[in-house]
Amino acid sequence: MADAYRQRKMGRKKTERNFTPVESLSHFARKLAAFGDKTAFRYFDSDRNLLSITYKNLSVRFFRQAAGFSAAGLAGKRIAIIGETSVEWVSSYVAAIAAGGVAIPLDRELEVEEIFNFLEFAEADAIVYSAAFNEKFAPLAESHPTVTRLIPINPVKGSYEDNPRILPYARLMEMGEENAAAGYQYPEVTDLNRMVEMLFTSGTTGSSKCVMLSEQNVISSVNSAAATVDFSGDDCIVSILPIHHTYELCIMITALNYGMNIGINDSLKRVLKNIELFQPTGLILVPLFVSTMYKKIWDEAKKSGKDQLLKYLSGISHTLRQLSFDVRRTLFKQVLSAFGGKLEKIICGGAALNPELAESFSEFGVDIFEGYGITECAPLIAVNPYYAPKKGSVGPSVPCCTVRIDPDHVNDKGYNEGEIQVKGTNVMLGYYKNPEETAQVFTEDGWFCTGDIGYMDSDGYIFITGRKKYVIVLENGKNIFPEEIEEYISKYCSVAESVVLGRRNSEGDIVLTAVVYPRMEDFPDPADHVAIEAKIHDQLKKMNRKLVSYKQVRGLEFRYEEFEKTTSKKIKRHLIR
Repeated sequence: MADAYRQRKMGRKKTERNFTPVESLSHFARKLAAFGDKTAFRYFDSDRNLLSITYKNLSVRFFRQAAGFSAAGLAGKRIAIIGETSVEWVSSYVAAIAAGGVAIPLDRELEVEEIFNFLEFAEADAIVYSAAFNEKFAPLAESHPTVTRLIPINPVKGSYEDNPRILPYARLMEMGEENAAAGYQYPEVTDLNRMVEMLFTSGTTGSSKCVMLSEQNVISSVNSAAATVDFSGDDCIVSILPIHHTYELCIMITALNYGMNIGINDSLKRVLKNIELFQPTGLILVPLFVSTMYKKIWDEAKKSGKDQLLKYLSGISHTLRQLSFDVRRTLFKQVLSAFGGKLEKIICGGAALNPELAESFSEFGVDIFEGYGITECAPLIAVNPYYAPKKGSVGPSVPCCTVRIDPDHVNDKGYNEGEIQVKGTNVMLGYYKNPEETAQVFTEDGWFCTGDIGYMDSDGYIFITGRKKYVIVLENGKNIFPEEIEEYISKYCSVAESVVLGRRNSEGDIVLTAVVYPRMEDFPDPADHVAIEAKIHDQLKKMNRKLVSYKQVRGLEFRYEEFEKTTSKKIKRHLIR
């Protein structure tokens, strides 16, 4: 009870959420004009000149593009969008839906053949794409079973004049301006349950499914995010994650709905420099980026010989906060300057975050609040409240949904643990052309089965303990969740990445085995693999002493290249054999 009280005490003051709920994407597009000349986006052009667009002009852009889709015969059609995060990408997404159609965000890191297959499967009518795909889409410009219009944002001059299938983005916008002048209006929204978005799952299972989201799904998540996260129109964020992911896209729409200033990162190589340039007050990240930032803090401290001072100041900060004295931003002003000097909060999702990492950032003056979601829930399910956080939790469910646990057993904390199930207006319509798979993920009484394992405490806070499909079942019937063991390995061993799995030995017994990628900076000679492996073996033995016998890692395998990952930076576990 005292611990729970302390966690609440360490949270931020609860403030009123000032925002106008989104009623539809066309309502959203119109209402942004009320923010007038306030800056919506800051972004770089191809020559890295810093540009910006106001909310008033962004609202006009959305309207003109919707009118352009209508003039081009694409109103109500299925429009795919692929490329880097840009004003044009966001405008294409909003305009496609506001014009009565369906948006199909695609992963820009997919192989071209897979993109073409997805377009055919989703029966896409058109595709908007960035310059990176001009050459790759040459075959698509010749023919495709479903796509009839290609809309390059920055086409190569001379590549489209004689091809009626190609409609340059600039010409689309000209057509939109003409149509708007002729009296175009957004179509009336009569059915919020119609499908407006088709999303291919990231493929960590090795086979993507196409998720169908309704307009109700989309706006439910946006409104729930606005109602629960500690943001306001005075905040500035930087868009870093791939825009085709529902997590990033949901927060992007939410940020615009608040009237926030959004900087667009143009390169992962420059992400830390861009954060420093844009001076955000908040960030939306996955754990990998949080780890990168943490590493930068300590690398800079070691480089300047101030790492011991930093540890000392962290201890002082922690003690003072226990006494209700918060001097973090003064003590760690130099640390925070590396991230622009104004960073106060991070929303982290997409994968499990090491709670100790969140605690360390908190001591520096940056509070991290975990969220939880899944593509099939558009994606938001839960957020750890900024005013009453609990360590290791993703918080209670957000307003648009309810969560329950399908009990499998009572855990050592006395709570029912099992699969996390969701019901609400954020839950998808189903998987496109896959009624069998759709039926499998819904219970008879209509709850969506996430495939994640966890429990809820007496306050309704959700704690995720593992992924159902990755559970390792031992001969004694014990269930091992790899993520739990991997967290221990990260904490106690010089390991950057790991995957824990069950290997069968010659006797047919399952042996808990860790495949690890060493944290090379921890070793004086990265080429000395013998020394590296000996040290990690020794660390693993010490780690095992902290675990019950059936959770101890008995097998250890090394690799010296990072694991292959999805664009959301999740390890592709299905590739580890």
